[in-house]
Parts: sequence; C-alpha cells; structure tokens
Amino acid sequence: MDNEFKPEPAELIDIQRLSFDTKLYSLRFIDEAVQQQFSFTPGQFVEVGVAGAGEAPISITSPPHTKDHVELCIKTVGRLTNLLAGKQVGDRVGIRGPYGIGFPVDDLRGRDIVFIAGGIGLAPLRSLIKTVLAHPDDYGELRILYGARGPDHIIFREELEAWRRHAAVHVTVDEGDASWDGTVGYVSELVAALDLPRRARAVVCGPPAMFEPTVAELQRQEVEEVNIAVSVERRMKCGIGKCGNCIAGGETYVCLEGPVFTYEEYQELSL
Repeated sequence: MDNEFKPEPAELIDIQRLSFDTKLYSLRFIDEAVQQQFSFTPGQFVEVGVAGAGEAPISITSPPHTKDHVELCIKTVGRLTNLLAGKQVGDRVGIRGPYGIGFPVDDLRGRDIVFIAGGIGLAPLRSLIKTVLAHPDDYGELRILYGARGPDHIIFREELEAWRRHAAVHVTVDEGDASWDGTVGYVSELVAALDLPRRARAVVCGPPAMFEPTVAELQRQEVEEVNIAVSVERRMKCGIGKCGNCIAGGETYVCLEGPVFTYEEYQELSL
C-alpha cells in the first residue's frame, strides 16, 4: 500500500535571493518520471520537508507549463524555513503533493482580471499570472496590484516590470524610504483608484487583514463576492485532511477544500 506521507526527494538546482528574507528555490525531482508527471493548478501547494525538522506547506509559484522543475518562493519565518535558507544548490529536500484546490483558471478565460497581492502573497499569484500571460489573448484587460511593507520587501521586481507588456501593473508600499519614488499606501487604495469593468474577476492573495478593505473596494465597483477568489493562509500540517490542524468553520478542511475559496465561501469560515 502506498504511504501517503512519503515524500519524493528533490534536488535544489537554483536559488535566487528576492529580498532580504525571501528566496526563490528551483527544484527537480530525483526521479525523472515523477518530474514529468508532476501536474498542478495555480494556487495549489506542496509540503516541503527537511530531515529532522518536519514539513511546511508552501504554495507553488511556477506555472504548470514549466515541466523541467518546480519553483517555490519561501520567506524565512521559522525553524524549518531558516533551515531551508541555509540550503545550497545540490542539497535535497522532500516534497509531497500537490494538494488543495487552486484558482478557477477555466472560469477566468475571456474575463477582465485584477490580481491583488500583498507581501509574500505574490508568490502563489505568480503561478496564475504566468499561466494567464502565456496566452494573454485568451483574456480581457489584466491588472496586477501589489503591496509590500516597504521597498526592501518587494519580491519579483524584474518580473513586475516585464508583466507591464501585457498588464497594467501598480505597486505600492506601506512605508517608503529615501530610495522610493513610487506610491505609498495600502493595496486596497490601489483598488479604489481603479475603474474596473462591470463583470471583472478578482483574485486576492496576502495577509487576511487585507481581505476586508480590499473586497470592500471591489464591491464598490460592483465586483460580486462570488467573483472574488481568495487564497487563505492556514497551517495545513498534513495536507491530506488527516490531522485536523486546518479545520475552519467547524467542518471545512482548508487543505482539501481550499486554500482557494470565493470570498462568499470565505465569510462562512471561522478564520
């Protein structure tokens, strides 16, 4: 019988520093057949394990059409991520997954879309953005809004610039510094400044504290809650609905029924 908790070994083939506390890790499964068969939907996550230190749920940040490796954007926030920060190219980790329900890619085709990310929330959204931008003619108007705590917290700087070829990109920081000449303010304020098409779709990912003000601004522009997808941060310890660590609303396993929900569904959860 297959062991659901058995990870697949993967080798780190590239590591890029994105900010002072965040890195982009590129991994390739040791078993080439596993690598070629690995498929997922933007918004899904994997469990990343380090021997002797346990596992952590990490959203996949590469797009599904990238087949020769998998990319994970990881912020150093605890014991396991500190250990990962010390890893080098050639080191190995364990990967389980993918798990969860991702973004509604099929529903977004032909629609005007506004992607809204706060902080490290740009990581899972990057998978969806790169999926959409691979075929921009299949979608309507595209807008990307990104808010970071400060200029030194901004990730994927070069890609944000490159995405301007096919999308309107707006970046803001909570607090600027002497080097920053861009917008200062919360990402919800960027939403307020938009003129969205009536039937636009919105995808939101970031700290839960940003959801309410951001959605309020979307609603003012007649974007319905059912057309707003949010990626929920929750400690998904096992990833397969066994440990009960991520239960929300009394009976919803975020690792199985999320982490992506419509905002209408999200309001029914006790998060």
